[in-house]
Amino acid sequence: MSMLSRRRFLTTTAAAAIATRFTPSFAMAAPVNSPFKLAVITDEISPDFDHACSVAANDFGLRWVELRGMWGKNLVNMGDDDLAKAEGILAKYKLQVTDIASPLFKAYWPGAPQSRFGPKNDWFGADFGYKQQDSVLEKSIALAQRFKTNRVRGFDFWRLDDQAPFRAAMDAKLAEAANTFAKHNVIFLLENELDCNTATGREAARTLSAVPSANFMLNWDPGNAVARGELDAFPVGWNLLPKQRIGHCHVKNAIRNNSASGFAWQPVGTGVIDWAAQFKALLQMGYRNGVSLETHWNGGGSAEQCTRTSMAGMKQALQQAGAIR
Repeated sequence: MSMLSRRRFLTTTAAAAIATRFTPSFAMAAPVNSPFKLAVITDEISPDFDHACSVAANDFGLRWVELRGMWGKNLVNMGDDDLAKAEGILAKYKLQVTDIASPLFKAYWPGAPQSRFGPKNDWFGADFGYKQQDSVLEKSIALAQRFKTNRVRGFDFWRLDDQAPFRAAMDAKLAEAANTFAKHNVIFLLENELDCNTATGREAARTLSAVPSANFMLNWDPGNAVARGELDAFPVGWNLLPKQRIGHCHVKNAIRNNSASGFAWQPVGTGVIDWAAQFKALLQMGYRNGVSLETHWNGGGSAEQCTRTSMAGMKQALQQAGAIR
């Protein structure tokens, strides 16, 4: 067996073992007590928002959720009737919202060569052009206010092979948006996203330095950094980050491989990121904000089954870190 084949075999076997070990019972879960605001992105469970919230509250024992889409629609595209229905469902399950996972600035940068990292399909109903971004920003602020959160996730445009000629202008646009958010007492959470210009811990440290606004913070996603090739995202990339500017954390895992994309998502509990160590580091810095499962891995059955497996792995890592009481 070649070294590469052996590595692929071991990775696949490990993922299967994790899925088997964490096959969940569907009994009502006791509420989870943690210094973090433990959450899940609801549409990673199901587009049926009522069902997703039932799983989050009753099966996972969560008190928080992150909102991106529901009933097959991106939150930014939803009308008042659907939003009112969502508010009622959140109240029904006694759930609060960590942040609005908006698609802000997931767009092509004008005047630059068209990014090869732009969307091949509109996975999350979030295909908004550059000229629509002011509207996305305004709607995101209104959604944050409606769902009683002070945080909105966003990005910094589809990734360019050479950012240098455009980077200062992109930073200025981020700073402008941060100023708009600040007027409404809302924090702009920049996610390090593998297909956008800030994808890794190293890049995130640079962007945070370039945009020093107090309400411009990082949605730290080490899994995305690994997918972009930063295999030392934790702890090396992490150690470069200004800790006081981490405002949210996404939980998923990945490995690098020889596929066309160069990586594969993994269930939490296997993959490059040592989540027990990452949770412990968050605890040690005094972090008390959102820690949200963003499953992405789809190798264990339905989206709900995959999310259940990753949530079990996430809880095990939290226990190992002493982050579940």
